[in-house]
Amino acid sequence: MYQHTRFTNNNFGFFQKFKNFDYILLVCILLLGIISLATMYSTDGGKILFHTKSHFFKLVIFTLMMLLISFINIKFWFSVGYFSYLIVVGLLIWTYYFGIKSSGSQRWMDLYFINLQPSELMKIFIILCLAKYFHRMKLENVNSVYTILTSLIIILLPMCLVIVQPDLGTSLLISISGIAVLWFAGINYKYFIYTMLGFLISLPFIISFLKPYQKLRVLTFLNPDRDPLGAGYQIIQSKIAVGSGGIFGKGFLKGTQSYLEFLPEKHTDFIFTLFSEEFGFFGSAFLLIVYAIIIYRIIAIGFSSRSYFAKIFCYSFGAAMFVYIVINMSMVLGLLPIVGSPLPIMSYGGSSMLATMIGFGIVMSAKVHNQQSIA
Repeated sequence: MYQHTRFTNNNFGFFQKFKNFDYILLVCILLLGIISLATMYSTDGGKILFHTKSHFFKLVIFTLMMLLISFINIKFWFSVGYFSYLIVVGLLIWTYYFGIKSSGSQRWMDLYFINLQPSELMKIFIILCLAKYFHRMKLENVNSVYTILTSLIIILLPMCLVIVQPDLGTSLLISISGIAVLWFAGINYKYFIYTMLGFLISLPFIISFLKPYQKLRVLTFLNPDRDPLGAGYQIIQSKIAVGSGGIFGKGFLKGTQSYLEFLPEKHTDFIFTLFSEEFGFFGSAFLLIVYAIIIYRIIAIGFSSRSYFAKIFCYSFGAAMFVYIVINMSMVLGLLPIVGSPLPIMSYGGSSMLATMIGFGIVMSAKVHNQQSIA
């Protein structure tokens, strides 16, 4: 599958870099972008309206940005690991004091051309930071108390800054990104067991600090029919739409649940519901296959990389992508509480797409420079 070529010059030419791309990954990303654009067109009622135009513009810009990132040497991404993490932490602090308030949350920064959500960027840069942290670490030091405490601080700091926005769902996704790095770095599994037991023991205490709407989401997850026209409406309509799609779906632009406006937030977190209604089981299976190929190629690129930093980043980013997809689809199917987790590339949202494309770009950089070692 791979053609490994050793380059005596680390700064090999443009055409050689382009030749070293992972074209299977690139084609799958572009295919996913086309599917997302068609689905966004459907959310706008079969017309080229705001969501479709905005999604197309962001898709083009961020895809070009991904390609540009791919040409940058993987050593650069290693060198900015800590700095980029601290920058995003700074943006989270700035957002807490001066961010845009919407629907009771203060999560966004107004950059005029985009409302940036720094917490989405943290899902990528926490992986970059921890991958650098573990890169030069000796195996005997991986499970030391100092290493584990430092890693937990790196994870808990942005989590706390995101929780106070409040945005519990994204804070959990950030923790998943960080935990993925710890797993692939070789942290002993017993620490994960201790953490899980500690979480379960403290769960009643954590629930007592949840906002009223967050408690309502948990109760609605346990029994959506307790308030079918209120808190449970969204998840009930979502399951009806997915089920009504059947095996082959109702057809493109023919989804009744979406077109009759029964589906709230159909262009963001619940976009898989609309897609599943229109294209059915086979369409959903095809989408899952595209995601599976993308994750497989990310892991394969990590496996072929010479640098430990690139390996950890690719493995962790691939694992995090898998969890994000599972959480979103489980959420719209009523298997998990609604936590506000977008479906990568598919869901409308500039910050989520930006973060995902940066991740893809760094992975592709690892492929282009897969013979590059980092001391």
